[in-house]
Order: sequence, then structure tokens, then C-alpha cells
Amino acid sequence: MIRRSQFFAFISSATLCLFSVSIAVPAQAQSSGSSSSSQGPSSTQMYSEERAPSLIDPAGPTISLISSEPVFIMAAALNACGYDEGLDESAPIRKRIRDQINQALAQSEDARTRRDALCLFIAQHRMTGSERDISQYISLALYLTPPPELEVTADLTEMPPDSTQVVEILPALRAFAAALDLHGIWLTSHHVYDEEIDQLHDPISQMIVKSNLYLKMPASTYDGRRFIVVIEPQLSPAVVNARIYGTDYVVVVSPVDGKIPMTDLRHTYLHYVIDPLLYQRSSAIDREQPILKEIRDAPLDFRFRSDTVALTIECLIKAIEARTMDTGIPEYVIPAGVDRSQLPRYEHERELYQQKVDAVRWEAVGHDMRQGYVLTQYFYEQMLDFEKDPASLKDDIGEMVYGMDVDQQVHRARQTEFDKEGDEDVLQQSKPRPLTGLDLAEAKLASGDVASASEMAQKVLTGQTDTIQSTADAARAHFILARVDLLTGHPGEAIDDFQKTLAMSKEQRLLAWSHIYLGRMLDLECKRDEALAEYKEALAVRDGQLDTRLAAERGVKAAYVQRGHEHDCDDDTSDDAPSPPSPQPEPGATGTSNQGLQPPDHTATPK
Repeated sequence: MIRRSQFFAFISSATLCLFSVSIAVPAQAQSSGSSSSSQGPSSTQMYSEERAPSLIDPAGPTISLISSEPVFIMAAALNACGYDEGLDESAPIRKRIRDQINQALAQSEDARTRRDALCLFIAQHRMTGSERDISQYISLALYLTPPPELEVTADLTEMPPDSTQVVEILPALRAFAAALDLHGIWLTSHHVYDEEIDQLHDPISQMIVKSNLYLKMPASTYDGRRFIVVIEPQLSPAVVNARIYGTDYVVVVSPVDGKIPMTDLRHTYLHYVIDPLLYQRSSAIDREQPILKEIRDAPLDFRFRSDTVALTIECLIKAIEARTMDTGIPEYVIPAGVDRSQLPRYEHERELYQQKVDAVRWEAVGHDMRQGYVLTQYFYEQMLDFEKDPASLKDDIGEMVYGMDVDQQVHRARQTEFDKEGDEDVLQQSKPRPLTGLDLAEAKLASGDVASASEMAQKVLTGQTDTIQSTADAARAHFILARVDLLTGHPGEAIDDFQKTLAMSKEQRLLAWSHIYLGRMLDLECKRDEALAEYKEALAVRDGQLDTRLAAERGVKAAYVQRGHEHDCDDDTSDDAPSPPSPQPEPGATGTSNQGLQPPDHTATPK
């Protein structure tokens, strides 16, 4: 096994079919498309200039499978600050690294202080609650030198925009990495990364070879372009971070038992192969401009609705994917040694099998057409002829482009009824994930739907959900129910549920806010000393979130008084004194206010 940067260098040129082009592909971060130029393929003005990420070795192999310490450090930092996306489905090494980090945090006040500063930055730069927030940090990590420097390797003007939005995190990241000795954790974990690389070697090799064999691409060089696969098990295994930086294609994946979303990886690889073939024909593709007028209402990203080259590339790739997809129908093979008289029967059965396969593929084409990729059917029909021709795609692509009847495709697009919502593109920023389970219960509670939130939490505790139950789920369910109790005027039940949360949970945010809630309730009962103890416990948890620290510090400085009520504990010494008001969370931007009993959002960890 040839590790890391040497990966794929040994594959023979006869099977790893490469091609050569004399023009660069468009610079894209997360595949932000470039508009085509009227100056023809020799023009470099149609491409923006972005320097290659630091992990690109100009003297290295064309295709590589590697790990990256800067990406490891960035992913570790995100996990330390609440990035839990896909945690239960991740490889065991992700939880092992988190445990090592938590142990280091528990042993060092300085490390906790560094973590708090880092998490504060991440919390302040949280935009969508989706993988889009994470992708900007991964994009930045690709441009960093190894620790301890962790310096950017290009001017900000030469880096993708998403990475420059968070570049100011670097001082906090360096301090955090040094305080926890993340380099030492990297060294002790690196053998696991090597093992994952070993397991991914053959599947990725086969994907590349099969793709090139289908396209019949000639063996040559790629003129300095690179296709790099970076593994990072600390990220969600369901997400592929695919990027195009200048002439370099980088895919960051999180493997589990040697498996990754291979379809998404292949999609990016097909871009790597096909993009130059069509961008050097941008002038000819410009005549497709009338088609853009017909897809204005399609659920497509703006780059596809405004750039004929980007649209054409995506449609060709989707046609290739439809022709080569796994339909899920077992291949029909005529049994060996059958009597000649029975051949018509078996031939008929084979035709029926082929009809089923074709129906599945045509359904995929129809779906892509309804999504707005209105040239998919044209290229699908072209690929039927291509498969019968010994020429490569590089040789046939010109005829496909120049021979297109644009008026016919405009008419076809005009007759297409588009879907209301678009699919997610691997080379696009991810959409916010749909809420389910306790995440949905949190959202219901934040919106004021107390009954639904309570019902969902109770189902978790009684085992009536389809999700795998765990102590962590039960603790979070009790935390939700405790806040429901507060909203419905049952402080006794709220105290019981908060205490159950403290007994069962290991999640720092739940622990800290349970102490804060209990402290505020004790303040309302004029038990100031006990309330102070709870606030101090909340501060000792150190969950790294700004709202937690401010709420706990506010409780230490002054007794909590619920807005709209006045309650002087010094005067309430008689048995006939009225009971303090039942604590009620106050309305705010996310259903509650930082000033009330309810924290702003318990699902608001950086995702």
C-alpha cells in the first residue's frame, strides 16, 4: 500500500485514463460557477485566480487520497464547540478524540479558557445551523500550514470567499491547539486515519477506473490539475464537502468502515474529467442562451440559471450518471447450456429485464428534467450513440455540443413542468437539515407549541419513537419537559426533571442550563445561598457558550427577579407571605429571552 500523497500513483496509465487540455477550469469554491467568455478557449479572463490549497503538492501525483493535520485540528475544534452532526453514525475514532479532548479540558483551566474563546467566535459566526457553517471552516483549513503555525498559505484575495469570512478564528485556534496539545492527539490517532485510507483505496480506484473506461478517455497527463480526496472522520459521514479551487478539485469525506458516499465522490470526479472539455467550448455553448429564459422558474441554483456552460456540464454529468446508475434490478443472464429451441423464451425475458432497467433510468432523467436540468434528456440520447462508438468522450464532445438543435431543446424546456423544490448538489452549500425527534421538540417548544414538545419528549422516555434510545436522549427529554413544566406552572415537576437531567446527562450545555434554571427558581424562593451555589456550578461546567456564561455571571451578581413581578425576599418572613410567582420564560427572538428562565436555543450549537 502506498500511503497518502502516493495514492493512485501506481495505477497504470492504461487503466487510469487521463486527458490533457490547454486551458484551466474555472476557479470555484463550492462550485460557484463562472460565466462563459466570448473570447474563446484561449482566454484566461473567464477564470478567476485562486491559489491552490496548501495540501496540493505540485510535484505529487495527479490523484491522491490523504489525511490533513490542519483539517484534523479544525474538525477537533468544531467538535469541541458542539458540532454533533452525524455523531452517532461516525467512526469510533471521532468519539475517542472527543474523549481525549474532554479529558484535557478537565485537567487544564487554561485549556478551558482557550476553548471558550474559540467557541465564542464560532457561535458569533453561526449563520444557518447547517453544514454551510462547517464548510467555511473546512475551506479555511485547506489553506493552513501544519501546527503550531497554522498560517494561511495565500493572500486573502487569492482564497475562496467562504474561507476568508472566518479567517479571524486563527489566533483562537492556535491557542486552543497548543493548550490541548492537539498535535499529540493527532499523532496517537493517525494510525486510524491510515487504516481508513487502506480500506478506501480499492473502492475509489475502481470508481475512477470504471468511470474512465465508460468515457473511453485516452491515457495522458492532466496538465497540472489535481483531484484530492481528504479523509476526516470527525465530520458527519453523511456529508461530502466538495470544492473546486482554481484547477484543483478537493473532496473532504468522513469514512466509516471503509465506506463513503461514493455517488457524490464520483459526481465530483466526473466534473474533474468533463469540466475542461466543455469550458474550452464556451463560445459554442453561448448559443444555448435562449434556454436560460425557459428555466427561470426551475428550482435551480442561480449559477445554473445564468451560466450556459455550468448548466450544460451538469446536464451531461446527470445523463452519464443515469446511463451508469445502479438500478437495483438484478442483472439477467441467460443460463449456460440451454437448448436452442428455448432461446426465444430467454431472449424475451432478457428484453423484459432491459425494459425495466431502461424505465428506471428514464425516470431518473425525467426527474432531472423537472429539476431544471433540461439538457439531460438530450445528452442521455447522445450517450446511447456514444456507447456504440469506439471514440472517447473527448473526441465526441464537440459533435454533441455543435450538433445540438437549440430550438428543439428550448421547446422541450418550455414543455417541462418544474418541481417546486430542488435537490441538493454535492458541489453546493448544504441546505439546513430537517428537524426530527428531540430537535423538533426543541423547535416546537421555542415556537410556543408546548403540548407538542411535551408529547415528543414523553415518547422518547416511554420508548415510543423509532430512534435508538440512549441515556443522552432521556436526559435531553427530561430537560425539555422541565421547561414545559415551567411554562405550565408546575415548578415542583420542573425541579424533578432538571435534577434528572443533571443525573443523566454528560452534555455540558444541558448541565449548565439546568443549574441556571434551578438557581433562578431558588432565587424566586428567597434561597439566595442555594441559588448562588447553582450559578457557580453552571460556571464550573464551562460549556464554552457566551449566553451560558453571561446568564450564570448575572445570577452570581444579583438575585434573579422575574420581569413584571416585584418580590422583596427580606420582607417575606411570615408564614402568611404570598408565594413567589411561578417562573415563566419570557418571549424573545427564538421563543424566549436570555433574560428569562429559558436559554435562547438549546439546539444552537455550531452545526
